[in-house]
Amino acid sequence: MLITNIKGLVGVHTKEKRSLRGSEMANLPVLENAWLLLEDGLIKDFGLMSEIPSQILDLRSQISVNDRFVFPSWCDSHTHIVFAAPREEEFVMKIKGKTYEEIAAAGGGILNSASKLALATEDELFESACLRLADMIKQGTGAVEIKSGYGLTLESELKMLRVIKRLKAAFPIPIKATLLAAHAYPAQFKNNHQAYIDLIINEMLPAVAEEKLADYIDVFCEKGFFSVNETDEILSAAAKYGLKPKIHANQLSVSGGVQIGIKHDAISVDHLEETDEGVLNSLSQCETIATLLPSCSFYLGIPFANARGLINANAKVALASDFNPGSTPSGNMNFVVSLACIKLKMLHEEAINAATLNGAAAMEISHQIGSIAIGKKANLFITKPMPSLAFLPYSFGQTQIETVILNGEIYNG
Repeated sequence: MLITNIKGLVGVHTKEKRSLRGSEMANLPVLENAWLLLEDGLIKDFGLMSEIPSQILDLRSQISVNDRFVFPSWCDSHTHIVFAAPREEEFVMKIKGKTYEEIAAAGGGILNSASKLALATEDELFESACLRLADMIKQGTGAVEIKSGYGLTLESELKMLRVIKRLKAAFPIPIKATLLAAHAYPAQFKNNHQAYIDLIINEMLPAVAEEKLADYIDVFCEKGFFSVNETDEILSAAAKYGLKPKIHANQLSVSGGVQIGIKHDAISVDHLEETDEGVLNSLSQCETIATLLPSCSFYLGIPFANARGLINANAKVALASDFNPGSTPSGNMNFVVSLACIKLKMLHEEAINAATLNGAAAMEISHQIGSIAIGKKANLFITKPMPSLAFLPYSFGQTQIETVILNGEIYNG
């Protein structure tokens, strides 16, 4: 496939550039009036229209995209899209003024999803997740991480992870699977946390490893959920099975989750709605990525993450959707990028880098996706005609995506 007359080819980073930190994030190379050649599912070559080789023009059919931009696909590194049912009844409770904690105490929240998931079959979970994922792809997402965590029993956690394994086989995008059994304490373990931790360590981890169902381990390290010491114990046990950490940290308080994640060489620490100088300093030089989830803050009405502080502290920042039935019932990464600009005060270049190259890095796949570079996977989207790059986040709530390309072919879902 040859794409010509591209108004702007976005994210033309060198192939060696695997992630961006601090001030680097404002550097978003855009090649104006460009062409792009895709072959065998990969980016074969690109350049300026004024310098396009004649043999390429002569031998190949063209798609001319005047006034349109070509982006690398969004890389959504934090989702929970395998669930049994939505929770719109909790949406009404929020409108009436109930807090996240009050809804959880009333039997809502994660335990609500767990009880519904226990009754759902694997096929039902797979079919509903397929619909969500197909919709996300149409909105420009070309790589995704999916967590378990609504099971909270051996049987149900395995059921969720098997669904994710089926999604990996069914969809033409990279998918990473994360074991999040340490998402909440089931009611029967409310007063015996260690017994549930033992269940995770002694039964869930060996079973997951035997079937090779997970790439990562996650823990909700937060007040009222899993303590720093409990998180430490789970991550230490998971490391024996080769599962790297991706931590839920500092969503509701400065929990210590960031530091314990860094101690265990976490790929990312996610949420960070609450930060202090200790968090900023901890992330200033390490390789762990700070993954921010602004649509969660938008939906719950909680503080937005301190993106400017993190970037100024030289941290690596990614953006993800947190698509889940309770706190972020949307997988629209275009809206996430808009929120990052509007509420996190990120420059549009920073937000786009965070949702592409750094999102890919948060799934350890930035060597193959997340930017425009020769040899990378041809997962892209073409916009509608736009006056400028900033128009995409500026026009929040409206899709600017006209064509999705996966593995070098137009995706029709």
